Amino acid sequence: MNRKHIKLGVNIDHIAFIKKSRNTDYPDLLKAVDIAQEAGADQITIHLREDRRHIQDIDVKNIRSKAQILNLEMALTEEMVAVAMQNKPNFCCLVPEKREEITTEGGLDLIKMNKSKLNYLKETIIILNKNNIQTSIFIDPDIEQIEKAINCEAKIIELHTGAYANSNNKTYELEKLKNAAHFASQNNISVNAGHGLNIENVGLICDLPHIKELNIGHSIIARSVYIGLKDAIKEMISIIRG
Repeated sequence: MNRKHIKLGVNIDHIAFIKKSRNTDYPDLLKAVDIAQEAGADQITIHLREDRRHIQDIDVKNIRSKAQILNLEMALTEEMVAVAMQNKPNFCCLVPEKREEITTEGGLDLIKMNKSKLNYLKETIIILNKNNIQTSIFIDPDIEQIEKAINCEAKIIELHTGAYANSNNKTYELEKLKNAAHFASQNNISVNAGHGLNIENVGLICDLPHIKELNIGHSIIARSVYIGLKDAIKEMISIIRG
């Protein structure tokens, strides 16, 4: 994969978290969407959690009307499928959720899913795809997980890069990501990646073959405190595309 072709999805959840923390009408999420798109973001990513800790239902509706390309991260539940069907994002990414977690701690564990849950996952992917919502599964870089995703008719996966981001042995974690991305690509699965990526560690991920898209939020928003949102996004894009 030519680095210049890697897309960036900017996750604005942490802007919503600032707004929610004081229940104010600012910062304006739609203004953030405008800035992100002007800065060159390829899509806007948001996660509507079941506990509504940052993004709210009305935010999904409003952002859908403003974002040129919207990627909605969500849990595998009937409620969230209904939200997706109502708002029609361009993409959905199915992610695990725990109420006590600070952020998503890992990928969906398809290996531990029972047959009924796997069937529901497969049905959900089919339904969303039929409604022109391209659907991915957020999973750890593991061959068996990818095989399960293929069996559920996933055409896109997003590899969880948290272990890489937090590891002191990045070479080992990079090899896992490389092997997972290669296996997925060999099976005609598009490969995205994200979690814990920042200006210090994203470059090595971009050097991996087969990575088509990165979704990054926290580090961009944190960086924007010092240099502004537009410049933080432009900086990330310049690193990603080398």
